[in-house]
Amino acid sequence: MNNAQYRIIEEWSHIWEWTNIWNFTHVRKDSIIWDNCNIWNNVYIDSWVKIWNNVKIQNWVNAYNWLSVWDDVFIWPSVTFTNDLYPRAFIWNEEKISKTVVENWVSIWANTTIKCWITIWEYSLIWAWTMLTKDVLPYSLVIWNPGKVVWKVNKEWNKI
Repeated sequence: MNNAQYRIIEEWSHIWEWTNIWNFTHVRKDSIIWDNCNIWNNVYIDSWVKIWNNVKIQNWVNAYNWLSVWDDVFIWPSVTFTNDLYPRAFIWNEEKISKTVVENWVSIWANTTIKCWITIWEYSLIWAWTMLTKDVLPYSLVIWNPGKVVWKVNKEWNKI
């Protein structure tokens, strides 16, 4: 882990070797960040978030409870992962928090919002400014609001 100043890494968070966490990032307790990750500036990682190996998370990303990001995922700036299907401040209930999974080799471009309780399957590419509201099958290119699969892609994200 690097020696960045002005970051908050709470006790009981677990961060493995060769992971860099930069300035103004907040990592909450009970989160796990595995090997060789690069967490850029101004990122918020909530409790119970699991980030596996070789993940790159750029500036201003919000990762809320129960998100699981698998290996070799690239998350561009200003992506938000939600965690509550029915958010209401006056009736907050921890039991309503829903899990989101991002599988291996996914790339999520800038300014995307991802609704909870979905899975983004391997090698998918989520285009910038997309509002993702349902599961994404493997090898899919998703664009628009709400997100729609526009074509299938190969491992290099070339159109099939």
